[in-house]
Amino acid sequence: MRHRVKGRKLSRTASHRAALLSSLATALLKHKRIKTTLAKAKETRGYVEVLITKARRGDLHNQRQVMRVLHDKEVVKELFNEIVTKIGDRPGGYTRVVKTVIRRGDAAQMAIIELVDYNDVLNKAAEEKKEEKVGKKEKAETKEEKKEAKAKKEKPQKKEVEAKGNSSRQQKDKKIEKKDVEEAKIIEESPEEEKTSKDSTSDGK
Repeated sequence: MRHRVKGRKLSRTASHRAALLSSLATALLKHKRIKTTLAKAKETRGYVEVLITKARRGDLHNQRQVMRVLHDKEVVKELFNEIVTKIGDRPGGYTRVVKTVIRRGDAAQMAIIELVDYNDVLNKAAEEKKEEKVGKKEKAETKEEKKEAKAKKEKPQKKEVEAKGNSSRQQKDKKIEKKDVEEAKIIEESPEEEKTSKDSTSDGK
């Protein structure tokens, strides 16, 4: 029977489990929200809340205990300077675990663990990203509109050029036809002149 059995082994040895929880706690304090399995999220919740409580005390002994677990100096500074002041007088319950989807492959229940007091900050960051995406889409649309406008402007110019080319061709064709007509007239007149000349010569004889 499983009476009074605390914690989860997570299919790992003690050293591997300690390293896993340390890395998850560091990632949570750095990014304020992480996605993992439900079992790992529940184990990380108690692990991180103990660290935050020690950071709220703020004395040298607790700083050393936190730095023994968190090996990122920048995260430790952020924990003691920013996160503790953001939490304020909250009496525990610094994190939130929310179930999400079931992972494909092994059907593991996924969850999101996040710091409660940074929910607004994360929402603002998400809104800013959405605004950036919208701005990029608008820029792309304006570029496409400009290209379409240029294409529309170029089409009448091309039509005018083509019309001018057609008119010049028509004029050349007309000139060629006139020349052909004149040459035909000349050819028609020349035999008559030859006949008259022959008649005159015959009369002289």
